[in-house]
Amino acid sequence: MQYFYYYTIKDYTFTIIADENAVLELKFGKTEPHNALFQKSDIIKKAILELDEYFSGERKTFDVNLNPQGTEFQRKVWEKLREIPYGKTVSYKKLAEMTGNIKASRAVGMANNKNPVPILIPCHRVIGSNGNLVGYAGGLELKRELINMEKKYAND
Repeated sequence: MQYFYYYTIKDYTFTIIADENAVLELKFGKTEPHNALFQKSDIIKKAILELDEYFSGERKTFDVNLNPQGTEFQRKVWEKLREIPYGKTVSYKKLAEMTGNIKASRAVGMANNKNPVPILIPCHRVIGSNGNLVGYAGGLELKRELINMEKKYAND
């Protein structure tokens, strides 16, 4: 069985989709997934608590179980994203190096774009080689806010 629930913080709303064991997706905006019940399951409650702590600067990493669905390469990229320290950013090129293939920047960017659990897997920490913020499904304004918030709380 799958469940979904809406999570709102500041001016942003997300849809959390989970099964009994893990968060499967965190979508920007309100969506109503097929074959899912609108219910705050235990996993969703844990995700909401951790997101609240994250947005208040109290949480730097997430412990809630995640089960993002993707190809082997995408999952490898998503694991590397979790290694980027809170409050830090890396370029797509650096992320490609972290995956073991320096020439895979474009493929890494595509895998980053397909991350089904943004924030929980911090794809917002990846920026262009020139230091500019580029490409974020939640919009560059949210990406900027997340990066600035993490920098603010990084040393607390």
